[in-house]
Amino acid sequence: MKVALLQLHPLDDADSADPGWLAPIARNLGNLGVDVLVLPELILPGYNRPDAHRDLSQSLSGRWVQQISSIARDANLAITFGWAERAGDQVYNAASFIGADGAIRGHYRKIQLFGPMERQSFQHGSDDPPVFEYRGHRIGMLVCYDIEFPEHARSLARHGAEILVVPTANPVGYDHVQEYLIPARASENAVNIIYANYIGPDGDMAFGGGSVIVGPDGRPLASAGRSPAILIADLPKRTDFADDTLSTQLGELRA
Repeated sequence: MKVALLQLHPLDDADSADPGWLAPIARNLGNLGVDVLVLPELILPGYNRPDAHRDLSQSLSGRWVQQISSIARDANLAITFGWAERAGDQVYNAASFIGADGAIRGHYRKIQLFGPMERQSFQHGSDDPPVFEYRGHRIGMLVCYDIEFPEHARSLARHGAEILVVPTANPVGYDHVQEYLIPARASENAVNIIYANYIGPDGDMAFGGGSVIVGPDGRPLASAGRSPAILIADLPKRTDFADDTLSTQLGELRA
């Protein structure tokens, strides 16, 4: 499976309210044969915009999902994106996986909210992270801080996930996540991980970039520095050794 991630500066107000800017990027990636594109956390309506999280949040049947679905169909690739989801009176830090046919294949509400801003803006998700099949691969979803808790990645691996898509908004000063924790999660569970971050200032905070695509042996397949970037990689399948190792590890945990 060929995957891509987009590392970009936080969007301005207009672009963070309307994902139309994504269409030409997705179309170009689709022409390159990319199967799955992963965007950062809360790309709609922006991460460090607590004023907008409730006011601009939308439902699963809202305009944002419809627009991303249309872009995915036109580009013939799947898109994973983070966004502020409204469900009744609650607002969630959510991520959705939209297939190339425009259908929602996976949807997840972040469980591990990070810092006072997220906890003030959002309700904690209560459902287990999903695992679903797409183009012959089992895919699991997490959002940013979730991946730093080993049990979430391990649960997805136990349910058959071989690829984890992780929209993120990791600030400056937390580079150890990309450098050490993401490779560790990949290696200990024998999974591929696509970890898509922002770069640069966003109001009173700044993001550190360092987006990465990691293989099931924990080695980076592609990594970004501290500038906007598009990463593309062909994901390897689990090797027989990795499968045996994972089976042994999971068996020991069940014992």
